[in-house]
This record gives sequence, C-alpha cells and structure tokens, in this order.
Amino acid sequence: MIPYLKAQIEKLVTLETQRAIVREYLQIRILQSLQRTGAMIPLAFHGGTALRLLYQLPRYSEDLDFALERQPDQYDLRKYLTAIQQALTAETYNVEIKLSEQKVVHSAFIRFRGLYYQLGISPHESEVLAIKLEIDTNPPANAVLDTTFVERHVAVHLQHHDRASLLAGKLHAILQREYVKGRDWYDLYWYLSQEQWSSPNFAMLNSALGQSGWNKAVVTADNWKAFIAQRLTRLDWDRVVEDVQRFLIEQEELAEFKKEKIENLLV
Repeated sequence: MIPYLKAQIEKLVTLETQRAIVREYLQIRILQSLQRTGAMIPLAFHGGTALRLLYQLPRYSEDLDFALERQPDQYDLRKYLTAIQQALTAETYNVEIKLSEQKVVHSAFIRFRGLYYQLGISPHESEVLAIKLEIDTNPPANAVLDTTFVERHVAVHLQHHDRASLLAGKLHAILQREYVKGRDWYDLYWYLSQEQWSSPNFAMLNSALGQSGWNKAVVTADNWKAFIAQRLTRLDWDRVVEDVQRFLIEQEELAEFKKEKIENLLV
C-alpha cells in the first residue's frame, strides 16, 4: 500500500500536509484492524480524531482516543496491537509497538520507522512516525454510544460517543486540563459554530468533573457557558493560536478563529 500512499500525497504542496495525510491514512488503517479484531465491541472512539473522521472537523489530529464502555471482559489491548502489527507488516510497513498498561489510561505507540523516508518526504532514513492510542479503562459514567459507517481510504464501522457526549468530553478537557491546549479551544469554536449540534451530555460531564476533583457547582444548561467564559478570559491567545496552527487544513481558518468570536458564541 506504500504506492497508494505515494499517489495520495504526490500532488500536495506542503510537507506538513503530506505528513498529515499519511498519518490520517494510517489512523484509518489502525481503526480498520481494531474493528476486525473486535475492539469496537468494548471500546468507544472519541476525541479530536473522532471528530475529524466522523464529522469532518477541519483540522488534523494526532492520537486515537477510546473509552472502555462495555463488556470489559472482552477488552484485550495486546491482542488488538498484535492484529494491527500483523496486518500492516504484511503490507511491508516497518511497525514497532510500545505499550504501557500501568495506569488507568492504557497507552500504546504504533511506530512506523523510515516511512516518511520511503515516501520521499524526509531525508532521514530512521525518522519515526508514531501514532498514539489511549484507552480510558475507567471512563466517566453516562456516556451515550452511537455507531457510524466511515468510508475514507477503507471502509470501517465505528462505535463512538454520541454528539452530546463528545461535546461533554471536550468541555471537561477545557475546564480541567492543567495546561492550555489550543486545539481544545479550536474544537470548542467549531462545536459552537455547528447550529444543529446537540447540547452537552451534562450527566457525563459532571461524572467526569467529579472524577477529576471539580469543587465548584454542578454544571448545568444554565451555567456551563459562564464556566467556559471564565476560563477563556485567562488564556494567552497567542499560545492558543500557535498550538492549533499546524493542525489546520486551511490556514485561512486562523483569520476566523478569534477569542472574541468564541465570547460571542458563548452569550
């Protein structure tokens, strides 16, 4: 499939875009292997890459994030990783796996050594492209699940958090993340700009906040925008823009991504 990847990137102008398309293709292939090995029974896909692949969020994303939502006895991360490695190695990819299961959030890096070099987009033969998988084995209660058929490069049927639960997860990250992540704020801007998007899943959001030590009032439909607005006032907006810039598909989006616009959307 390396010739297929070369064909996908040969007409792209920038190196950043070429690398992003390669990463996104491999993300889809990893999801395909996960589905085939049964991972989509216990796991639900969520996070930025889920938004990108399911709802066409106009930015690229790096990691694949999952929550262990059902039938934990069927969850077997080592089995899933073996299936991913076997499937991609059979297509001549050089695949290395690094796994960590010591914490509640299990993580794994799927590393492709030399792929950028093979594709002619890196001068360094040993450069590694790494895709991180994270699985929350103790996710907050009350997430609602949905399934979607995605056809991009290959066809895959994904179980994932529904729209309201995806938004709840993003609000939790904004309210409780210890550092500023510009992509969180871009995603919120995108959510708020979607006229038909569901209201947050407040049951899930408050469950997540409780897990992470939230000591303020229960978050409701009446006050959630005020809590977000308080966080917004304390941001270094230049840092927010710097973080998200390299992930945007169209750099013209930066002209629209303004702090004042988020403030107006929160009114």
